[in-house]
Amino acid sequence: MLLPILLLHAFRHLGLMFLAPGGTYAGLAPQFAYPAAFGDLLAALLAVVAIPAVALNARGARLLVWVFNVEGTVDLIAAIALATVYGAAAHMGPAYWIPAFWVPALLVTHYITFTFLLRYWKSGAPAQREP
Repeated sequence: MLLPILLLHAFRHLGLMFLAPGGTYAGLAPQFAYPAAFGDLLAALLAVVAIPAVALNARGARLLVWVFNVEGTVDLIAAIALATVYGAAAHMGPAYWIPAFWVPALLVTHYITFTFLLRYWKSGAPAQREP
């Protein structure tokens, strides 16, 4: 159950589009763009690190998934808040699909992961147990 979610989050490097020339319209506030982009990159890296640990039922897999899920959730909430404060919506341009589709989908997967961690993945149990 967790591997598909982690694989999806491995593509969060797409948030770097906020920093790419032409990825957004001119005027996107750097106070939003940098934290959102690098927060997404960190979440992607944490997901990539957790993937083999979960696949192999490694000893620290549960902790890695917790770290990934907390950081990823906090990053998305912070990005939503910063986008609101700095009026980022007007400058999204080609990156409009990130807050329109990607962020809601990722928030749902974070909720599913928290549910899995709290209800089904008890300490010492394998990560791939289906609920």
